[in-house]
Amino acid sequence: MKKILIVDDEQDIVESLKFVLEAADYVCYCAYNGEDGLRLAKEIIPDLMILDVMMPKINGFKISRLLKFDNKYKDIPILMVTARTQEEDKIIGEETGADEYITKPFELDDIVKKVDSYLKKD
Repeated sequence: MKKILIVDDEQDIVESLKFVLEAADYVCYCAYNGEDGLRLAKEIIPDLMILDVMMPKINGFKISRLLKFDNKYKDIPILMVTARTQEEDKIIGEETGADEYITKPFELDDIVKKVDSYLKKD
């Protein structure tokens, strides 16, 4: 079973994502701030991360950068999720190594499809 780490400070978003992803046969781990998210990522080495940008302690851009520049974690796909839709944010997201940049509000089905496309490469 593939492991997904969801890091977002909005509990309802985390719960919704966890629900649909577990229904799609993924194992989900959750963190509600950047610090816990980074620690968990290094601990469990997830197959994919869903990462919010605006979070307490460490923001998503910084986590993405820290993981993507570390050989041990650089191959973990990161789906960056944000309420900020400005073009410059997308550019920063790409520069920090995020594989996808998804703006809120998003459709849960779309997230599941994206996750599937990264993890079910049959």
